[in-house]
Amino acid sequence: MTDRPTGSEFGDGEPVVRDKRRIDPDTGAAREPADSAAPAPGAQPGTPGTPGAQPPRDPSDLVGPSAQEALLTEALAERTADLQRLQAEYVNYKRRVDRDREASRELVIGSVLTELLGTLDDVGRAREAGELEGAFKAVAESLERVTEKLGLVKFGEKGDPFDPRIHEALLHNYSDEVDGPTATMIMQPGYRLGERVLRAARVAVSEPTEQLPADAAKADGPAESTDDDADRSAE
Repeated sequence: MTDRPTGSEFGDGEPVVRDKRRIDPDTGAAREPADSAAPAPGAQPGTPGTPGAQPPRDPSDLVGPSAQEALLTEALAERTADLQRLQAEYVNYKRRVDRDREASRELVIGSVLTELLGTLDDVGRAREAGELEGAFKAVAESLERVTEKLGLVKFGEKGDPFDPRIHEALLHNYSDEVDGPTATMIMQPGYRLGERVLRAARVAVSEPTEQLPADAAKADGPAESTDDDADRSAE
């Protein structure tokens, strides 16, 4: 004989009988489980975490295919614009770094070559005097090749038109043999590195005689007359 629960186990009153059969004996239809039939106390139908709740929907599901395509196109355009802006910034940065690096390199090379200009002047004077011979000649020519390889350019030749940007006039006179301001004597050659002038050429400048100021011409006239008068007086 099995033990049956007494009324005291269920509380006061009549015993409670629950029908847990899955199939209705009268209709033969399947029954829903009692636990899933009713929501938990205090829970709202369709709330996540409760039986029978539906998963949240993606907001993009609320719009049609054409709207979704427009959103994707707009997002793609924004990302493309960001990448293009980053690429342009990188290209500008690289150009600026390369330009600064080249400028720094030219400054360093220019400083070294400027210190060697006096030595090159000595080599030039020794060559003009015919004293550039033997081992000294080999060393001098090697030095000149190295400086040329670094970009040092010598300028200043007799007969060059006078240019105050690259010439420094130490002497000035007038001559009938020139048509304009001309460097008629090179006292010291000039040197440049690229577009940068390390040292201007020091020259003597001659200008045409017709450009002689009137005051200077008048001054020459009386002086010549005075000389003639002195010669006649001496005779």
